Amino acid sequence: MKNVTRREILKAGSAAAITTALSPVWGNAKSQKEGNNVRNPEFQARAEEICFMEATGLVEMLRTRKVSSVEVMQAHLRQFARVNARVNAIVTLVDEDQLLAEARAADDALAKGNWLGPLHGLPIGVKDLHATKGIRTTYGSPLLKDEIPNADCLLVEREKKAGGIVIGKTNVPEFGLGSQTFNRVFGATRNPYDLTKTCGGSTGGGAVALACGMVPLADGSDYGGSLRNPPNFCGVVGLRPSPGRVPNTPADLAWQPFSVSGGVARNVKDLAYFLSVLAGPDERVPISIEQPGSQFSQRLGGRSFKGVRIAMFHDMGLAWEPEVKETVRAQAKFFESLGCVVEEAEPDFRDANECFLAWRHWTMESRFGDLIATKGDQLNEYVHWHVEEGRKLTGPYLSRVELKRSALYQRVREFMDKYEFFVLPVNQVLPFNVTQHYPTEINGVKMENYLAWMKSACYITVTGNPAASVPCAYSKSGLPIGIQIVGRNHDDWGVLQMAFAFEQARNLEKRKPVAVG
Repeated sequence: MKNVTRREILKAGSAAAITTALSPVWGNAKSQKEGNNVRNPEFQARAEEICFMEATGLVEMLRTRKVSSVEVMQAHLRQFARVNARVNAIVTLVDEDQLLAEARAADDALAKGNWLGPLHGLPIGVKDLHATKGIRTTYGSPLLKDEIPNADCLLVEREKKAGGIVIGKTNVPEFGLGSQTFNRVFGATRNPYDLTKTCGGSTGGGAVALACGMVPLADGSDYGGSLRNPPNFCGVVGLRPSPGRVPNTPADLAWQPFSVSGGVARNVKDLAYFLSVLAGPDERVPISIEQPGSQFSQRLGGRSFKGVRIAMFHDMGLAWEPEVKETVRAQAKFFESLGCVVEEAEPDFRDANECFLAWRHWTMESRFGDLIATKGDQLNEYVHWHVEEGRKLTGPYLSRVELKRSALYQRVREFMDKYEFFVLPVNQVLPFNVTQHYPTEINGVKMENYLAWMKSACYITVTGNPAASVPCAYSKSGLPIGIQIVGRNHDDWGVLQMAFAFEQARNLEKRKPVAVG
């Protein structure tokens, strides 16, 4: 019997190579006794290995029946039981009997020649801000701690339609506010590389579940950085898509461009594949982009980046932890190795902070303003602050803010005409203590509110450009550091291509999270 190591599997690369490496362990799917859940004994000793494969590789193995959906689900359930208590990433787990029944149904369908879709039989982690029919959805709030929706949101509809199986809900800050995942319902989610540190937020539970091998894919959302900050802190990959790329529905504010949905994954190829399922227009969302998600299932490699101009940030007028700033700037050589022309330059982000805060206050007041009077004692300090500030806004002020935001967009557009990509850190600090709500100062500079330490992410939200977070290094203390790659308006595919090329050129050796043991 071949002894297959985790490193061999991760280095195998292609699904075919992975199949070759693992087939002596799993055998042919037909050799499994149908309905009796009989497994090769060696599989149990190697169950963790399946949990760190590429999602695209798992899909290919499922399609070719080299592994069953039941085996995949059992492996991830075992990993959940072994690891989740250390990190608190998945806060609501679907009943195991139900999950195994859904996995068996996927296997039965395939046995009859029915392929359910691109996510056939894969366990998917769903953010606890996304409504799931029949599965508790709390938003991290005591007000909704027992809420069970009677319908799925569009994101979950698409995951299920593609054959995915919702394994459970991943932890979030209360109502997704802030990039530190803690709430009064479930407590804090911990960084898998250092259990004393934060994992970021608000897609914190999803990023940690991925890093710890509890799910192959997880969905999320991003207003000020929530699809970028947690991947940055946890050593995985995320993309803030262009507004409308993945429609948000149901949504009371159907025209707003700030909050977007998307996915997180352990590598860029898996992320693009997941986006091919999540993206695509929907008539209920007026800003949805009229392009099918299928474009993201194309081959990522092969594009030449010779001569492509890249702007490497200087400092954006922000405070930085020196190690973050220096580490990201040191990545220029990897872009240059691809043939890119790298220059130190950055857009004029004048007024970006004012615009971001004004519209965030307005959005939160519209959402929670009526609730403050009756349920104010059950809403956290961030909600109270936003509502308070939102009520100070006037029509004339907001019109001036919108003029500033439009001018900002045009400045960035002109800058991006010259440079195809803008590279900068995801946020301004390394992961901080899990008991600290947010950094109050950076390098001696006081932070004026709970969002100020992540302006490098918030500014990109205001302009609407797609942006990826990709691991680039580890700090001296062993914590992940990510790089943020920003692309031109609506060029999500270009960002993914560049992110993939950087990932390949950087070839960062992935370190095993301490939480996994």
